[in-house]
Amino acid sequence: MKIPALVPILAVALTLSQGTAAAAIAHKTVTFEHDGVVLEGYLAWDDALDGPRPGVLVVHQWMGLSDNERMRADMLAEMGYVALATDVYGQGVRPADTSEAGQEAGKYYGDRELFRARLAAGLAELRRQPGVDQERIAAIGYCFGGGGVLELARSGADLEGVVSFHGSLDTPMPAEAGAIKGKILVCHGAIDPYVKPEAVHGFLEEMEAVGADYQLIMYSGAVHAFTQKGAGDDPSRGAAYDEKADHRSWRAMQDFLGEIFR
Repeated sequence: MKIPALVPILAVALTLSQGTAAAAIAHKTVTFEHDGVVLEGYLAWDDALDGPRPGVLVVHQWMGLSDNERMRADMLAEMGYVALATDVYGQGVRPADTSEAGQEAGKYYGDRELFRARLAAGLAELRRQPGVDQERIAAIGYCFGGGGVLELARSGADLEGVVSFHGSLDTPMPAEAGAIKGKILVCHGAIDPYVKPEAVHGFLEEMEAVGADYQLIMYSGAVHAFTQKGAGDDPSRGAAYDEKADHRSWRAMQDFLGEIFR
């Protein structure tokens, strides 16, 4: 009498194992150029899938392209997307510490035209990849990259949407009416000391002024860098990993991508 009761369980286990086996996540390094500067990105996709599928650009935090962004690209590939973790700084340019990171990021914060152009180069490289559906492309970014994807949206980039995780929200080049073509999701730490309340309010006013389709989700108790395990676990420092906010924001992104790629 006990054997039949095991049949559904065995069937579920077999289905799960087959689903895992069916996924064949592949990845490679890609190099491309912008204005004579060689950039080095990380491309991930599910090699078991055929036909065009949505593409997602992943923009790094201020330390440059790292295992964090490569991990996110792999996770997106597991969801069925072609993901390119792009490189803003240039091949081999990886800050050794936060002081160097501040200097490198400052070059782009201080020159938003360059920032946007460098991001656009990554977007163009993603579009060149086989299997990318040209009509369904989005961008996500973390910290420095979170601000970056908002700059892409403001620039009028042809994107279905962007997702900013604990990114900067202010800009010296606010969006013009009709410029933003895609939807926007901002995942923000409610007590992030590096993004002041006036920056949040300014962002809301900017988005309302241009009629953008946007969402702002604030995670209670979360400070800056809440998706970055390398940020440590001490929120009193202003930046720390928050497992709950990390998981909630990723689920919010999944729902958002499902909506815009429908």
